[in-house]
Amino acid sequence: MAQIDSDHGGMIPAIALSIGGSDSGGGAGIQADLKTFTALGVHGCSAISCVTAQNTRGVFRVDALTPDALVAQIEAVLSDLAVGALKTGMLLNAPLIEAAASALAPLSIPRLIDPVMVSRTGAVLLEPAAIDAYRVLLPMAELLTPNLHEAQLLSGVAISEAADAEQAMQQAAERLLARGPAAVLIKGGGRPELRGRDYLLQRHQPGRWLIHGAIDTPNNHGSGCTLGAAITAHRARAMPLEEAVRGAKRYVEGALRHALEIGAGQGPLCHWHASVD
Repeated sequence: MAQIDSDHGGMIPAIALSIGGSDSGGGAGIQADLKTFTALGVHGCSAISCVTAQNTRGVFRVDALTPDALVAQIEAVLSDLAVGALKTGMLLNAPLIEAAASALAPLSIPRLIDPVMVSRTGAVLLEPAAIDAYRVLLPMAELLTPNLHEAQLLSGVAISEAADAEQAMQQAAERLLARGPAAVLIKGGGRPELRGRDYLLQRHQPGRWLIHGAIDTPNNHGSGCTLGAAITAHRARAMPLEEAVRGAKRYVEGALRHALEIGAGQGPLCHWHASVD
């Protein structure tokens, strides 16, 4: 909860930082993260890694910022604001990944790493040469949140072709945990039979299947970004990790139930669904 500054009468909210790409259509990336932070009562800050030209029908252009520009944004925020948790999203290429890693390395706050490489529908969002560079961020993660495609690329476990997808997800999570993060959450939405089923594995704890109702809607653009942002918002407010994940899943479920029918393609979630429930 926000505190009241008795000297000035102003609120002192929890603060979260999103590091990632800008979505001109407003459905994913930085825009989705900031909407989620606001909906959950957290002040959102941002550091933009790249600018995309996109809408509900797809991504038409991506322009990367320089590594120095990304680091300058991160340092400007952290030097002035008491960030309680942060997340990374789309980083696009090896220089940006390495720059983000250098800026995050000294920090002790909760860090969620969303390794944005391939969308749930299979669209590539990372330069191929950057996949190996991404591994430098893994040990910095309190929580790593890959989708099925990303978990497969990082772990080497062929989840998409596995006869037993749940077993493959568990194996991938174990391999990823061995590479340094404190916890791994593999999102199951990339296979129809796993919709609504995510697998959480924390160090020194048994794995857990986290299940919510599968929402039948084509308008789910930005659901992965939104889940990561909701977890980050809850962690900024000092909620324990598993509770933060469960709370974030409930938030995303509501946002999907009220998904927006806008544009000619895949519409986004409704980040303000609490006001219309």
